[in-house]
Amino acid sequence: MITKSELDKLVEKYETPDFAESDPIQFLKCGKCKQETELYGFIASLFAYGNRKLFINKLSEIFKKAEGDMLNYVKNGDFSSLKGIEYRFSKDYDIIPVFEILSKLYNESEGLEELFGYGWANSNEDMRKCQQTVVDYFYARAPKTAGQGFYHMLPNPQNGGAMKRMNMLLRWFIRKSPVDIGIWKFIKPKDLLIPLDVHVARVSRKMGLIKRKSNDFKTVLELMKPLREFCPEDPVKYDFAMFAYGIEHGKDLEIENGKI
Repeated sequence: MITKSELDKLVEKYETPDFAESDPIQFLKCGKCKQETELYGFIASLFAYGNRKLFINKLSEIFKKAEGDMLNYVKNGDFSSLKGIEYRFSKDYDIIPVFEILSKLYNESEGLEELFGYGWANSNEDMRKCQQTVVDYFYARAPKTAGQGFYHMLPNPQNGGAMKRMNMLLRWFIRKSPVDIGIWKFIKPKDLLIPLDVHVARVSRKMGLIKRKSNDFKTVLELMKPLREFCPEDPVKYDFAMFAYGIEHGKDLEIENGKI
């Protein structure tokens, strides 16, 4: 298995501001206040799957509809400009309801931080339960016209998936680093879960950190064990090392006996 010092060296190499240039976290800089930054981050996380260039282009298209004022756009509640917008599984009748629910949330409360904070406060420090509270909030307000694409953007934790995109969102907002912005304070970095995607999973297996073949929630828990041993206070910092290394080396990735 790879050693802590070896993995720490990869963190130093990859966790730099340059990482954000090709990552959906780049959109967070568009926010002019905390609430607006939350909205950019949350929406960006929903579409962060598939080809990176394609979903970043799609996010740019969506965010242009707000004309530089995302918070007012969401609170105003008129999302007719999103008609015809689609990305892979999600059609406009899936996407518009997400914005409508966000509009209700931001007009009736402080927004996403309050929702996630409520979920955490009532979770007994169980991140899965916290995420379930957030997802249930959206499910309870989804119109009957919402299709598969709505539920793909907001997957149900009960299905046993890795919840990669929501864990990524929480990493952005909880950690404070050269990349993550750390604007939420209701939990600590030690409580975060790794955003497990195909790159992180593949590299983790070759590093000897996990053995499970499926990229699901059980694998997330398996991977968190060695990462918490390496860095108990901030285990998810290793996400950069594994993700960026996997992207950079792609199919030619070769790690033998846990050595890079």
